[in-house]
Parts: sequence; structure tokens; C-alpha cells
Amino acid sequence: MFNEFINISSTLQQNASIFMMLSVIFGLLVGSFLNVVIHRLPKMMAHEWHLNCLELQGKAAPDTDTYTLATPRSSCPICEHKISALENIPLISYIVLKGKCSHCKTPISLRYPIVEALTGILIGLVSWKFGYSSTTLFAWIFVFALIALTFIDFDTQLLPDDITLPLLWLGLLFNLSNGFTDIKSAVVGAAAGYLTLWITYWLFKLIRGKEGMGYGDFKLLAAIGAWFGWQILPAVILISSAFAVIVGVSLILFKKRGREVPMPFGPFLAIAGIAALFARPQLASYYLG
Repeated sequence: MFNEFINISSTLQQNASIFMMLSVIFGLLVGSFLNVVIHRLPKMMAHEWHLNCLELQGKAAPDTDTYTLATPRSSCPICEHKISALENIPLISYIVLKGKCSHCKTPISLRYPIVEALTGILIGLVSWKFGYSSTTLFAWIFVFALIALTFIDFDTQLLPDDITLPLLWLGLLFNLSNGFTDIKSAVVGAAAGYLTLWITYWLFKLIRGKEGMGYGDFKLLAAIGAWFGWQILPAVILISSAFAVIVGVSLILFKKRGREVPMPFGPFLAIAGIAALFARPQLASYYLG
């Protein structure tokens, strides 16, 4: 068994095209799971908050069915048809089913194939960038987390601690052995990332009398700083802010969106984080020389 693993590992290391192809397939499969995380994790958090409130009030928790990332089985929200394994093949099932439930023909959100395709493409690009290495494995995890956070923030304007905090600590652990940067730069990056948005938050609140962003944004920028060091933070802030301004102005002009309607900032930080993953030295040197 060990010899077979060594042979497979050697083959993947020597054949970049095979490794990239398998990486894309793996990304598609994980993208299907990320759809579950994006849909269920906020509901699990809301349920946990409800139970905590009942406990503080001295009330008994109601008997409810177990709801986790694994149970119950995925089903159509309209007819409750249980989705079979053949109906859950990334991208292919959506195309075969023509984007509709096989039982009641209710349209399936385009979000599902988009998340699967995006994950597959980014994982393929990561494998092309870093090759068959431990760095690729850590970069995969970084991408998975950012995709989940992006779409959860779009839906709920929440960036769950269950994802942001492990992402931050994993970045620091990875850089103990000089992964993307040295550990000193990573620690300073985590602290500077958090404090930069924390200070911005309080200045905005003092001036405008309301909140301009959430604490999840602080933690996400801290996580990006932990992965890539403090040197990348100016570029990350500039890229995310530029995208936020472009999208915000476009929504106001073309979608008649009100200026007071809140807009999640996490997706723009995620875009900047992906840019840092692929072009960290170039982005950092642009500011620091």
C-alpha cells in the first residue's frame, strides 16, 4: 500500500497536467460540499443562538430533528424530494436535469453550479501555480474558506467565526515554517489587519453614528494578514475597497439601490485575498519596493 502511494505521488509530481486535472475534479466535488456549508451553517448558527437564549431564560430546549452539515439528507425545498447521488454530481447533474428538480420541476438556483465551477477553476489554478507540494494543500484550504465566506456573507451579511478564526490560526501555523512569509510578518499582519478595520469601524461610528462594517470583516482581514504578512495589507485594502466602490456605485446607478442599504464587505476582501495568493510578491513590492 505504501509503495503504491509513493508511485502515485511520484506520478502526480512528474505529470503536472494529470495533477491539475485531478485537482479540478477534486475542486468540483468540494464545491458541491461548500454549497451545503453555505446553506446550512448560518441556519445552524441561528439555531444555536436560539438555544442559548432559551438557556439564559431558564427554558427547556424544544425537541427538534438533528440539523448538521451531514444530516438530514439534502432535499428539494418545495417538494422535499430527497436528492440522490446521481442527482448530486457537480455540474453534470445540473445540466442533465436542465436546472430543475427531477420530481416537481422547480428551478434550481444557478448559485449551485457557479460555486462548484468557481471552486474547481480556482483549485486548478492553485495546483498550476504551486505544483504538487504541501503549499498547494494549504492554499486549497485557504480558497475553500474564502469561497464559503463570500457566499455566506452575500446571503446573511455574516462571516462565521467557525471559518474565520480557524483560517487565521492555520495561516500562522503554516508560516511557522516560512510558508508564504516569516512568522513575525504573519503575526504583525494578523494584528494589523484586525486593528486597521477595527479603528476604521469606530471612526465611522463616531462620525456617522452607525456601524459601517461587522466584526467578521476585522477577523477576515486579520486572517489574510496571518497568511501573507503585513506587507500585503495595503494592497488588500486597496483592491477590496476599489471593488466595493465600483459595485456599490453600479448598484446605485443601475439597480436603483438605496445608499443606506448595507452591502457585505467580506466578498471584496475575499477577492483581494485570492489576488494576494497568486501575486503576493508583486503586490507587496508595488508598495514597499
